[in-house]
Amino acid sequence: MTDSPTSSEPPTHPAYGVLREVTPFASVMLCDNPGTMELDGTNTWVLRAPGHDEIVVVDPGPKGKKDHLDRVAALGRVELLLITHRHHDHTGGIKGFRKRTGAPVRAWSSKFCVDAPPLDDREVIEAAGLRITVLHTPGHTADSVSLLVDHDGDRAVLTGDTILGAGTTVLDPADGGLRDYMNSLNRLIVEGSDAALLPGHGTDHDDLTPVARYYKSHREGRLDQIREILAEMKTSAAAAKPMKVVKRAYADVDKKLWPAARMSVKAQLTYLAQEQENR
Repeated sequence: MTDSPTSSEPPTHPAYGVLREVTPFASVMLCDNPGTMELDGTNTWVLRAPGHDEIVVVDPGPKGKKDHLDRVAALGRVELLLITHRHHDHTGGIKGFRKRTGAPVRAWSSKFCVDAPPLDDREVIEAAGLRITVLHTPGHTADSVSLLVDHDGDRAVLTGDTILGAGTTVLDPADGGLRDYMNSLNRLIVEGSDAALLPGHGTDHDDLTPVARYYKSHREGRLDQIREILAEMKTSAAAAKPMKVVKRAYADVDKKLWPAARMSVKAQLTYLAQEQENR
């Protein structure tokens, strides 16, 4: 059973231990794992058309959050567990959730799939009375997907960490990339027209498009800034040391965030180095 709100007012983000309805077909259970990268915590999304008993769950959260998994598993028969990308704060709870529900698991990477095949781009999943279209949106990680949900003319996009509910996304240098990321933002601007934004962290938004456009503008602004810094340093993108760029570009940002900023700067330098090579 989920915890009951302490007042008659509907819960607002962040609300731990409470299933918070966002649209008629999408509700969120916020995991209590706040952090620098996780913001208030991981959003576990619960999808279900009105009147349906079965649910689709998206991202069970990290390992070790037993109360969180219990609450989500108690919400109904889980028809399918979907994963937006590989990071542990989204995938760590898969094994524990499977023990509770036995639900098949699907992700872009076969590594996380159980009793079901990997996701395909543009694939349409019919489950819990909903139509869910898979959109491959790499950049944050290579395996990142977004999920476009349609029901009776209402639309919402679950973006994982590709677009957050607050702040901006860090690109994982292990397999993320800025060129892919910019293409993914362009895709979401087009595909997510007239759709709500349901992110993997942070609060939801009624309209995805302005947030996606802001993300794109922010990245373009950062690239212009780094071009200027490289000119001042009299070095190329290929030769520049990411942390030296961070110290200039993020001088007004808390130093605790510099390691995360370094990840994005590294991706930006790779992007600019490729741009210079292609001239």
